Amino acid sequence: MTTAPLAELVGRVTKVAEEHVRRTDDEATFPVEALDELRATGLLGLLVPAEDGGLGGSLADVLEASTELGRVDMSLAMIFAMHCQQVAAVLAHAEGKLRAELVPEIAAGRLYLGSVTTEAGKGGHLLTAESAAAWQNGELLVDRFAPIVTGGKQADGFLITMRSPDSEADNQVSLVYASREQVEIEPAGGWNPLGMRASDSGAMKLRGRLPAHQVVGRHGDFHTIVTTVFGPLAHLGWASCWLGTAAGALSRVIASVRGSRGKTDLNSELLLTRLSRSRQRLDTVHALIGHARQVVETTADLSVPKVQLLINAVKITAAEECYRAVDELVDAIGMRHGYLRDSPTRLEQSLRDLRSAVLNYSNDRLHLADGRLTLLDQEVRFA
Repeated sequence: MTTAPLAELVGRVTKVAEEHVRRTDDEATFPVEALDELRATGLLGLLVPAEDGGLGGSLADVLEASTELGRVDMSLAMIFAMHCQQVAAVLAHAEGKLRAELVPEIAAGRLYLGSVTTEAGKGGHLLTAESAAAWQNGELLVDRFAPIVTGGKQADGFLITMRSPDSEADNQVSLVYASREQVEIEPAGGWNPLGMRASDSGAMKLRGRLPAHQVVGRHGDFHTIVTTVFGPLAHLGWASCWLGTAAGALSRVIASVRGSRGKTDLNSELLLTRLSRSRQRLDTVHALIGHARQVVETTADLSVPKVQLLINAVKITAAEECYRAVDELVDAIGMRHGYLRDSPTRLEQSLRDLRSAVLNYSNDRLHLADGRLTLLDQEVRFA
């Protein structure tokens, strides 16, 4: 880091988020005030090297910031983590003119990147695409429907997966960049979910023409970006958001019971046992994220089965354990402070938000992939 400490910058954002988190959840509206503070603090350019005008942060910094944002607002944390995932793809795989155009804008906080990877019929599966880009007079034609686009109404630009031009199979996928001004955007559905309400992840259609150079990496080689960037950043980033949300919930519960002025029996074995189990789950997730981060940072080939299995285990475990940790807290403190929407513990919102974790690139889908990977690792070596 080359500017104010990360904790100070993130603290500025969480302070703004605290002021609006109730309203954005109630109204299912995007946290624009917190996004403005992410721009102002330079955190949208956290991963951009200092020599390119960014904060020069690391993967560890992204995960730490995601956890801290998650303590206050899981929607905001996921918005930030997913943006950083897009930025990492640009930094690692965009070249030449496209990189020169995008990196300064990201560093200056003027480019919040939305992700367009979902499609009707295939959901969030990353390695295939049904909509195809096409060439016309040297430009790329984009005509794309996506059922889930987090922050699509606010994004300044999009990274869009499509079948590459002239592709012969649906696994020949390209990642293209489109600025908001280059595409016509048509909202195609509302957003009124159980949780993650402030992520504003409604469906939309995008149509436009893009200059030929606006492809990230090589046409048809999105698989490489998924293995080296998208997969690790998504699973570790999401897990950090969920850990933050569950940790924030536990912190508020501890404050509640310790501040109850004798109304709560702090020697209750039932209370102590449930607090212990909740903390144990979070320490497990924290340790797993930390280990996986070290493996990602020090392993040249992230495609080997033992590494892929570890990265997937982070996502699966965090999604399940963080939800269970908060669910256990609801039992621990009961109806009034565990279940009511206006309780200062905000367990009700945390539980609703965390219910989305197993569905976000479904754990069922990952278990199928892990089963195939396990068959390739007969000696059962661990990363």
